[in-house]
Amino acid sequence: MVTILDRTNPAAATTRPRHPEKAHRPDTEMLKKPDWIRVRASMSARYHETRSIVKSHKLVTVCEEAGCPNIGECWDKKHATFMIMGEICTRACAFCNVATGRPNALDMAEPQNVAHAVKQMGLSHVVITSVDRDDLDDGGAEHFEKVIFAIRAASPQTTIEILTPDFLRKPGALERVVAARPDVFNHNMETVASNYLTVRPGARYFHSIRLLQRVKELAPTMFTKSGIMLGLGEARNEVLQLMDDLRIADVDFLTIGQYLQPTRKHHKVEAFVTPEEFKSYETIAYSKGFLMVASSPLTRSSHHAGEDFTRLRAVREKKVLAAGIAAREKA
Repeated sequence: MVTILDRTNPAAATTRPRHPEKAHRPDTEMLKKPDWIRVRASMSARYHETRSIVKSHKLVTVCEEAGCPNIGECWDKKHATFMIMGEICTRACAFCNVATGRPNALDMAEPQNVAHAVKQMGLSHVVITSVDRDDLDDGGAEHFEKVIFAIRAASPQTTIEILTPDFLRKPGALERVVAARPDVFNHNMETVASNYLTVRPGARYFHSIRLLQRVKELAPTMFTKSGIMLGLGEARNEVLQLMDDLRIADVDFLTIGQYLQPTRKHHKVEAFVTPEEFKSYETIAYSKGFLMVASSPLTRSSHHAGEDFTRLRAVREKKVLAAGIAAREKA
């Protein structure tokens, strides 16, 4: 059965489940959130202005679709992460709140609409992500390319960060996206290898590692980034192994955040990781060679992305300068 969430028809929205593949699952316990997880909702004028721009251009944001806890803060600052290629995903990850089903046809006006919104919002840095589109021959690579080109034309000063699916079994797709020259290439690992069958069953751990490594082979100066969630039953040593795997792939930036369960039908939160534990992971990640690490309960891939990109670029420039000085002194 094909299930599509119709947001324009309230009756349809109540009769068509958002997550049909999860409907048969027994309800899981939802743990009470600790105090350090709580955030304040923002309904400021700037929040509503951001929402108006998004809606007027008929765009989708991962901020809304994934139920991000930071939406109030980000939209108040007129930051938004655009989710292209529709709001229906072909995958059914156990942690994700994005609707599952058969996607609609691509909107050919979307690249220009995204570009216009970026220009109207005056974004210095923009994050573009997407649903998985396993139904497309190229996994949506050409559409990513068109969005990047459209933003470059409309707002050439804006730096572009993309958060892509894994392009599993889509030959040539990754190469096409990298050739479009985004400033940051992000692909989230989401969790440790042992959890993939239950948490991310449509993906393959070592394929994702290899994808990130391949980006560096194709474009050595392109920043790469990946993110994981804690609280899914992972062991500490597994997290450290994942860090090592990402460093072997030469990933520059790691984000670590707390998994928050969207509904009782989703994978349960096995533990709420303390801020102190997040700080410990940050310290270890830096010791392993990441240029940037963001690690806290409310960290998300695109949270503070613009500020983080500025810092990331500065850190690398400082590192390159130091290496040059050391080389001259050695000579």
